[in-house]
Amino acid sequence: MARIVFDLDGTLIDSVYDLQAIANALMDEEGLDHVTLDQARDFIGNGVNVFVAKLRRARGIPDTDHDRLLAGFMERYHDAVHLTKPYPDVENALRALVQQGHDLGICTNKPLAPCKAVLAHLGLDRYFRTVWGGDSLPVHKPDPAPLNAAFDALPDGPELYVGDSDVDAETAQRAMVPFLLFTEGYRKSAVEQMPHTATFSDFANLPALVGRMLAETV
Repeated sequence: MARIVFDLDGTLIDSVYDLQAIANALMDEEGLDHVTLDQARDFIGNGVNVFVAKLRRARGIPDTDHDRLLAGFMERYHDAVHLTKPYPDVENALRALVQQGHDLGICTNKPLAPCKAVLAHLGLDRYFRTVWGGDSLPVHKPDPAPLNAAFDALPDGPELYVGDSDVDAETAQRAMVPFLLFTEGYRKSAVEQMPHTATFSDFANLPALVGRMLAETV
């Protein structure tokens, strides 16, 4: 059976509403205008440090305030779970993959503690044998080291990576593993401009897609 590692935000869960809420709570403290949902979505992908940097630039906040805003963001991040939802059929797909004998993991740029908090809140943590966050190693995606570590923590088998973003596509390419692109997440590029092995727009179709891909490698 396969080792299947998933990205989190924009792949398994739609977390932009919680992340926008944190950003706007910080903007309230700064006396600045709120960020839009589209802006918050654009900030996601390279970890919380980059999210805060993009937030600062969007509101003209100087670099010298970065650490203070980052600390404020992290204070709120662990509880930022109540507006986050799994994408449709995510849990059904995860359950089916586990029942088929596959071993599942997470590799995300979200810090590990908030990652585990939202997985537990949504009841999805039971499906994953290993979880790697953006602070689990000194480097994060698109460096392939966290993804390789996630695969190494699972039993032997073919490797598949499932993600939604340009960062995920580059990570898979650098790790030289097949990439299944979820097209309904937070990607910034057109699908045809992103390196991928296969695409899907509905998690109900993922177990069958995995089966077809594995059959082609036999």
